[in-house]
Amino acid sequence: MAQVRKLKLNNGVEVPIIGSGSWAPPERRPAVKDWIGTALQAGFRHIDTALGYGTEQYVGEAVRASGIPREEVFITTKLPWNHHDKVKESFEESLNNLGLGYIDLYLMHWPQFVKYDSEGKPVIKDGVWQTRDDVTFNQSWAEMEKLLDTGKVRAIGVSNFSEKTLDQLLKTAKVVPAVNQVELHPYLSQNGLKKYCDEKGIVLTAYTPSGYSEVRNDPVIVEIAKKHNVTPNQVTLAWHLSRDTIIVPKSENVERQKENINVPLVKLDKEDIAKINALDKNQRICNKADATGKVYGWTYEQFGW
Repeated sequence: MAQVRKLKLNNGVEVPIIGSGSWAPPERRPAVKDWIGTALQAGFRHIDTALGYGTEQYVGEAVRASGIPREEVFITTKLPWNHHDKVKESFEESLNNLGLGYIDLYLMHWPQFVKYDSEGKPVIKDGVWQTRDDVTFNQSWAEMEKLLDTGKVRAIGVSNFSEKTLDQLLKTAKVVPAVNQVELHPYLSQNGLKKYCDEKGIVLTAYTPSGYSEVRNDPVIVEIAKKHNVTPNQVTLAWHLSRDTIIVPKSENVERQKENINVPLVKLDKEDIAKINALDKNQRICNKADATGKVYGWTYEQFGW
C-alpha cells in the first residue's frame, strides 16, 4: 500500500491528503458501514461525511468496528445549509451521530441558508429553491468559531466558497478557514481560487475529483493513463496530489478503493501535468446551474463562480 502523506492545516492540525467520501442515496445508507469498513481496511484514514448525507451514524459505526484507534482516523463532517441559525445544536447532532468523541474538521457545507418547511424538506417554488437572509454566513461562521473553544473539534472550514464569498467572510472572521472544499477536477481546475487560498493559508479539498466519466474518458487522460499503465481515474487523482489538494473520492468497490489509496504511486511528469492543466474549461459537472439558472437557490454571481 502507498504511503499517504499529510498536509498541515493553518492551525497545525495534520490531515491525510486522500480521504474517502461517504455520500449515499437514502436506500443505500445502511450499507455505508460496510464499504467505509473496507475503505479503512484498504488504508484510508480520512473519512468525509456530512449531516446532510445522512451517513454520519454509519461512518461512526465503521470506525468503531474497525479496531483502528480513534486518533488515527481523521473525520470531516459539515453544517447543513438549513442549519445556519443553529450551529451549536447542529454540531452536537453530528457529534452524537458519529459517536467518536470529537470531530477533526467541521465545514460550513454551503454559504447560502436554504429554507426548509415543517416536514424538513427544502421549500421550492416554481422550480426555485428558496433561501433565507435573516442569518448570514458571517454570523454562522462566528458561531462555528465558538466551537473551537469546546475542545470537541480540531479545525473548522468552509465548502463551496469562492474568492468573492471568502473575501466577505474574512471581513469579520477571527479564524481563517483551514479548508475550503469545492468541486475541482481537470475540467474545473479553479486556478484563481487555488492561488487565493494558497495565499490565505487555506487548503483546498476537491469533491468530484475524478470529474466522473466525462473527464476520465477524455482522450488526453486516457493517453496519459496508457503511458503509465494506470487507470484514467488514477491520473486525475494524481494530478490533484501534484497540486497539494486533498481529495475525497467515493467508491463502494473494494478494488476501486485500493486503486484510489494507491494513487501516490502514480508519478506524473511535467509534460503530463501541463497537458492536464490545458483541459480546464471552467465546467461544473456535479453542481451546475439548473433550468432556473441557479444552484440550490443562488446564482453563479451570488456564489462568485
